[in-house]
Amino acid sequence: MAPNSNIKLSFPEQDIACLTFDLPDKGANILSRPVMEELAGYLDTLAQRDDIVGVIIDSAKPSIFIAGADINEFAASMEVDEKRTYEMCRWGQDLFGRLHANKWLTVAAINGTCVGGGTELALGCDRRIVSTHEKTEIGLPEVKLGIYPGWGGTVRLSRLVGLGNAVKMITSGESVSPQKALELGLADDVVPAEKLVPAAISMIREEQKTGQYLNDRAQRIKPIAINETELGFLGATASAYIQQQTKGQYPAPLAALETLLGGAMVDAQSALEAEAQGMAKLFGTPVNAALINVFLLTDRNKKDSGVEGEGPKPRKLESASVIGAGIMGSGIAAANLKRGLTVTLNDANPEALQRGASAVLDEVSFDKETRSKNVERAIHYAGRLHSTTSGDELLGSDIIIEAVVENLELKRKIFAGLEEKLPAETILASNTSTLPITKLAENLKHPERFVGIHFFNPVRKMKLVEVIRGEHTSDETAATAVAYAKGLGKFPIVVNDGPGFLVNRLLFPYMNEATQLLQDGVDMKRIDKIATKFGMPMGPVALYDMVGIDTSFYAGRTMYDAFPERTLVSPILPALIKNERLGTKKGYGFYNHEKKKGRPEPDPMALELIAKYVEAPEREITDEEIQHRLILPMLLEATRALDEGVVRDPRDVDLGLVFGIGFPPFKGGLLFWADTVGAKTLIEWLQPLQELGNRFAPTEMLLEMAKTDSKFYDRSSD
Repeated sequence: MAPNSNIKLSFPEQDIACLTFDLPDKGANILSRPVMEELAGYLDTLAQRDDIVGVIIDSAKPSIFIAGADINEFAASMEVDEKRTYEMCRWGQDLFGRLHANKWLTVAAINGTCVGGGTELALGCDRRIVSTHEKTEIGLPEVKLGIYPGWGGTVRLSRLVGLGNAVKMITSGESVSPQKALELGLADDVVPAEKLVPAAISMIREEQKTGQYLNDRAQRIKPIAINETELGFLGATASAYIQQQTKGQYPAPLAALETLLGGAMVDAQSALEAEAQGMAKLFGTPVNAALINVFLLTDRNKKDSGVEGEGPKPRKLESASVIGAGIMGSGIAAANLKRGLTVTLNDANPEALQRGASAVLDEVSFDKETRSKNVERAIHYAGRLHSTTSGDELLGSDIIIEAVVENLELKRKIFAGLEEKLPAETILASNTSTLPITKLAENLKHPERFVGIHFFNPVRKMKLVEVIRGEHTSDETAATAVAYAKGLGKFPIVVNDGPGFLVNRLLFPYMNEATQLLQDGVDMKRIDKIATKFGMPMGPVALYDMVGIDTSFYAGRTMYDAFPERTLVSPILPALIKNERLGTKKGYGFYNHEKKKGRPEPDPMALELIAKYVEAPEREITDEEIQHRLILPMLLEATRALDEGVVRDPRDVDLGLVFGIGFPPFKGGLLFWADTVGAKTLIEWLQPLQELGNRFAPTEMLLEMAKTDSKFYDRSSD
């Protein structure tokens, strides 16, 4: 065995081999080309022996079996032609096919995460035993990268769990739990992690006697037994569902469905051929490249400490206090509780505190599997949640996060009252979305331990957290806040202090332009439809209603104070506020949300109010112009934020917008998309819009990029 080998060969019993994946210096096992070639070498060695009756494949990593293919290799292969992609697929299919081509039985002993290529390897084995470890999951998430399983996954899964189940798993890209894998027939047994190898040995001994695995092999090379009516019904219903979910913007799920349906009717070898041919058409497409970029953004974020160079080591936080038991405060408290921290929830209002504590326990006790509250979980978490109206009971926490209303003086008063009594190492944080961190820390004796930690609403769903550094925030505080947010399962980006920080600063021009389009006489439904057609999760007018028209108005004032030369002041929002049209929270805003069924329709009073301020331009406004007017101001603001050093890397902008506002992942992020369009084209698009005002003037950065034919990602620090 080579000293730096990725796979170790051992013999738990004389006639049973065990191939243990354990990539040196890596937290996860991944299937790079060298790793797969090493596996092929071991299979060659074992095939030469006639005394082997079984081969077990397992992992030495504590909570990962195999985390799929090497995505960096994928990214580097984007330019390869279809023939090369086809050959790569056939090679992987053949390699995993060898796992059920010898006389010995192969068993995948799966502990922890098993996804993508790891699952395809497991499907190549005769049997699969999975552990009860909390991290164990099995899935084929390739559609989330704009492709589908290409190493035999579509063919082998459908023959193992049935075509309908395979369609559901592969087209959704969602993983299944150990128990669900057993129910589906994807797993043959579920045992505790420490019993995986003994269970695999027992299974090999049993199969030696029965030879059942040889019968199963013979069965799985045949077409799937399903009549044409069933096949047609499955195809029609799955296709309709996929279209509804993807809005036609993600081609991979439909391509996977077509491959699965076609592969069912033919023998396994023909189905593998079709899988490889279909995969060759998907790999390297713009959507595939964009989704791989989003994956790489998240992968980079996992490794980013949040500070330059080595930097100080973050401190481990084990307890947290949250001040303010409203929607945000209870959401933050629940996120902490779920990740094992002891939590103190505080609010001056006893009734609000009681409601908040109940909301926290409701959320943490929810069981995804049963879709209901789990009493055992509620009891478990209740023991680690403390609620109090007293500020003194927060002083023992490692971090205190304030999540009260956006009032500068109130927040300052809270921090000043706490700081006098706090131990020196306690971190003070604010969940503010608008107030400058430096201003909030102005009167503190230790502003170096003060930081903004801006969670997005709803905390449960939103993965992004902005870690905002004030002028005096120390590297240790920033690094600890980043590590803390990662511990909550979030993607933290470090942002320097400034109006709107990063995400809201870039979102505001998108929403602000929508009010101008309304004043230009453009129908609100048309504006929203064009935005969603571009890929935004909702149009800017609908977003006003969701955020709250009053909240949006006050945030807009902050942006106007900071950037008056490019911020429009619309009379529409104050008029709506005056008439108590505040959005979904009131039932009426731009749209009428009172009807529970059906889509919200424009509110007649809102239409009446807008009509008073319409000054329709003489020319017709095209769909393309509307799209450019919504998206390009965001892009120009991003160039300014980069220029001012609001973030350290262009990729932080893209991560922030994809996970903070839902910028379409199939476009790879705002700056990734801009790089695919090219700076010269962007300036051409801006040209006719410049007569509308400063907000459409190309920035120096964009002009320079057009001149040098460079890209935003060329500015990345690594």
